[in-house]
Amino acid sequence: MVAYGFLAPWIIGLAVFYLGPIGASAVLSFTDYNIISPAEFTGFDNYEKMITDGEFVQALKVTLYYTAFFLLMYVVLSLFVAMLANRPGRGTGLFRLVVFLPSLIPLFAAAVLWGWIFNTDFGLINYLLDEIGLPRQGFFQSPEQALPLVGMLTFWSIGSAFLVYLSGLQSIPIHLYEAITVDGASAVRRFWHVTLPMLSPVILFNLIIGIVLSFQVFDIAWVLTDGGPANRTLFWVLLIYRRAFQDFEMGYASALSWVLFIVVAGVTGLIFRTSRWWVHYEGRTR
Repeated sequence: MVAYGFLAPWIIGLAVFYLGPIGASAVLSFTDYNIISPAEFTGFDNYEKMITDGEFVQALKVTLYYTAFFLLMYVVLSLFVAMLANRPGRGTGLFRLVVFLPSLIPLFAAAVLWGWIFNTDFGLINYLLDEIGLPRQGFFQSPEQALPLVGMLTFWSIGSAFLVYLSGLQSIPIHLYEAITVDGASAVRRFWHVTLPMLSPVILFNLIIGIVLSFQVFDIAWVLTDGGPANRTLFWVLLIYRRAFQDFEMGYASALSWVLFIVVAGVTGLIFRTSRWWVHYEGRTR
């Protein structure tokens, strides 16, 4: 009882601020609820509405595009950068600091900064383009450039994945590299037959985290574009925010949230299911 007494504040907070809202959203997803009027049960109407909702289809496309780009940065590019930072030499510590430091800055603040830099009217990039005689660009105001540019800015947040990769690389036993080098293996073979298998649990971890983060992106698009132009950066969570707090369609927003949860859980579950064929754990036999 003493232990539960000390745990009580956390347990109460979990029940009131997490489990309670989760359960309420599950119930509301089957209702028509606008906050002001009492909720009215509508069955699966909210889920059926998604099929014909053009904005939901657009949000799904945008989120999948961003997820693919984000995973390329978060999983692949961060591994390449970590391998560079793992090489001994002068300036390695500074290089690691430069790569990791941006991830400590809140993404909201970083989005405001990038919004100023790429501003169409007074941004630094367009100023430099004017100085060298090149045409000004629309950037976040351009339907063609907005989403790729938002995707490129994900490089700002690879610091956490980079740090995990760096720890994984430094935990690989050096005698494995020595043994395969004696056999005459090239750098490519050392990477393919030693680094990747030994690093596969870390890759799995970063892959799962990357998927969860990419499907829940909100703040960077909300600050920079608010889903525009022409809904080209309308992410799934941004659509949930619009439906819930701008259109006051709480039932539909709850249904969107639960479908998002099911999709993320399904994708991560599939990855865990297939990991037995490509993830190597030292000391474990297949």
